[in-house]
Amino acid sequence: MRKKSLSLEQRKAWSGVVFALPLIIGMIMLFLLPLIQSFRFSLSSIHIVESGFATEYKGFANYISLFTSNPDYPRSLTESVVNMIVNVPIIIIFSLFVAVLLNQKFRGRSLARAIFFLPVILASSAIANLDISSFVGGTALSGGGEAGANVLQSFELKKMMLESGMGPGIANYITGAVDRIYEIISSSGVQILIFLAGLQSISPSLYEASRIEGATGYEIFWKVTFPMMTPLVLTNLVYSIIDSFSSNKINTLISQTAFKTFDFGLSAAMSWVYFIVVAFILLLSTALISRKVFYYD
Repeated sequence: MRKKSLSLEQRKAWSGVVFALPLIIGMIMLFLLPLIQSFRFSLSSIHIVESGFATEYKGFANYISLFTSNPDYPRSLTESVVNMIVNVPIIIIFSLFVAVLLNQKFRGRSLARAIFFLPVILASSAIANLDISSFVGGTALSGGGEAGANVLQSFELKKMMLESGMGPGIANYITGAVDRIYEIISSSGVQILIFLAGLQSISPSLYEASRIEGATGYEIFWKVTFPMMTPLVLTNLVYSIIDSFSSNKINTLISQTAFKTFDFGLSAAMSWVYFIVVAFILLLSTALISRKVFYYD
């Protein structure tokens, strides 16, 4: 019996599977298997012996102790989630605003782009051991009242916004962003580049048609630029959430629990709770934002 030959679409699909096969194998070997082993460790008590380590099954005792006898973990987890909720919207808005400015034609545009990407270079592994934020903070404190001047400026800004009729919640949010401006700028380099690449990919004919119809710059941004940027808003949202969780107090706590107190079972339980929280936030935010994403055909 003669076998039926594959169609063109089927051959393309199998070609994609073949090209993706090394990535699939790598994900299974380097991610899935360690993930399963980590979950097994979180349900056990691990003891170091001469031949390596021995595990003793404890069920969910490690997970229960996280929230009953470990006061540092719930507090660190809550702080990480709150900081993410506060910082990520500011980073997205700031990145889009700067990208729109850097996409304009002006002298020194290349230098300006390099300056905004400089924090990404400063955060690279080449100088990861230098705590630049601590250095800047220490310099401000040793500058004789400069930190106090920043607090005074934030207070004056908040007072001005409240007098203009702005709500207290919004005023506190904006002044808090001003106080954390270094942190926001240092976390926005990659997002600015992604938005900038998206802005340069928008067809000029869309802007020309809008101007012919008499649209103002404000209307062009909200009717053309922003809808075309919504897929990249989703991309930067996912990146910013993961980036905000990649370096914080809870990661230090997990590392110290494993390699200083040598409680590997409890550390694995911390990692799993952390993983579930991050996955839930990613799924929720992606589900909400993806409904408003506009894809231009």
